[in-house]
Amino acid sequence: MARTVLLINPNTSAATTAMMAQLARAALPPALDLRSATAARGASMITSDAELATAVDEVLAIGMREAGHVAAIVVAAFGDPALAVLRARVAVPVVGIGEASMQEAADGGRRFGVATTTPGLADSIAQAVARLGLSAQFSGTRIPEEDPLRLAADPNLQDRLLGDAVHACIAQDAAQAVVIGGGPLAQSAERLAGRFGVPVISPVAAAMRRVAALLAATA
Repeated sequence: MARTVLLINPNTSAATTAMMAQLARAALPPALDLRSATAARGASMITSDAELATAVDEVLAIGMREAGHVAAIVVAAFGDPALAVLRARVAVPVVGIGEASMQEAADGGRRFGVATTTPGLADSIAQAVARLGLSAQFSGTRIPEEDPLRLAADPNLQDRLLGDAVHACIAQDAAQAVVIGGGPLAQSAERLAGRFGVPVISPVAAAMRRVAALLAATA
C-alpha cells in the first residue's frame, strides 16, 4: 500500500496550498501519495514573526490530528512553525521546508544565501540558520525593496526581483547555492532554477527530497 505524505500549509491560502501540492507531487517518487491541508486561521501569506507565531497552533492541530493516517508530514512555511514541537509529539518524520532547503544548500560545505520577499522575517531566517549550526556558511539574505503582497500578486515582477536578489547573493556575497525563502515563492523558485551558475533551491522540492530519503530508509 502506498504511503502518504501530508503537506501542511501554515497560511490560509487554499490557492497557495494547491500550488505547493502540485510542485510537491512532482518532486515525490510515484510510490508515495500526497495529501495537503490548509491552516484555518492566520495570514494568507506569512510576512512577519507575529504571523509565523500564529501559525504554530494551526500546524500543531493539523499535524496531531493527521499523524496517525500518514507516513510523514511536511511543514510548508519557510519559518518552519511548530516543527520541533510537532516532531516531539508524533511518531512519523516531520520535515520543514526551511530546514530541508538550507541543509541541502549547505551540503558539502557550500556557502549559501537566501533570496526572499519578506523583510519582516530576515531576523528569524538568520536565527534558523544559527539553530542548524550553519552560520559559518551563510552569506546572508537578499530581499527586494517591494511589498511582498504586491509581488505575490505580480508573478513576473516577483520573478524579476527575486532573480536580482539571487544574482546579488552570488555576485556580491559569493554564495555557491541560493535558497528561495518561502513556500508561496515555490513557483518562482522553479522558474529561476537553471538561470544561474549555482543551484537555486525550491524549499518545497527540497523538503520532498528529504521526506523521500527518510521514508526510503525505513521501507
